[in-house]
Amino acid sequence: MRPISTLMRMTSTLTPMRSERISRRAALTGLAGLSAAALLPAAPARALSASQATQLVDRVVAEINVVINSGGSEAQMIPQFEAMLRRYADVTAIARTCLGPEARSLSSGELAAFTEAFTGYIARKYGKRFREFIGAQITVTGAEPYRDRFIVKTVFNLRGQAPFDVDFLVAERGGNRLFYEMIIEGVSMLATERSEIGAMLDAQRGDVGALTAHLRRAG
Repeated sequence: MRPISTLMRMTSTLTPMRSERISRRAALTGLAGLSAAALLPAAPARALSASQATQLVDRVVAEINVVINSGGSEAQMIPQFEAMLRRYADVTAIARTCLGPEARSLSSGELAAFTEAFTGYIARKYGKRFREFIGAQITVTGAEPYRDRFIVKTVFNLRGQAPFDVDFLVAERGGNRLFYEMIIEGVSMLATERSEIGAMLDAQRGDVGALTAHLRRAG
């Protein structure tokens, strides 16, 4: 069993049937991440280059390599991962996309509170898995254009395990180059988290405020 498959299952709160549908659709089409990307606002026209997109992911990968090989505890790694998200990821766009249509009905304050809680939740959820990657090496292997954006490809090499691919989708908005999606072995992080956040919102009877409070404790 490939290690990233274990990671996706351990971090998932979907029912097995719903999770299986998402994984199967991604595996069959290889486009789950690009489909989820279509849910994001269109990036304004700009001159983002392959080298600029690659430089961003190079910085992300360099920092992840330092963190996972630092020998730090989980409690030390998670804040570092959250700081990386805030520096290099378009957390506002990711949070809005994962919340879905309900985001349009929120006030700016409510959306900011949800985004803050969501970012901490994602950092804890995925950050807890960092220790499984100790001794790993992550390398950037290239970039491909996608519309006005780029897909930057990386390979995670784990000790004693088969390598696996993680693609970062990078765009430029407001003069900032940020990634807004990760595709892990063909499975979209946005699609997975959108489904999970939807299930959590259903459990909170559609109350985004209650969902925000739940996310502050979850992960």
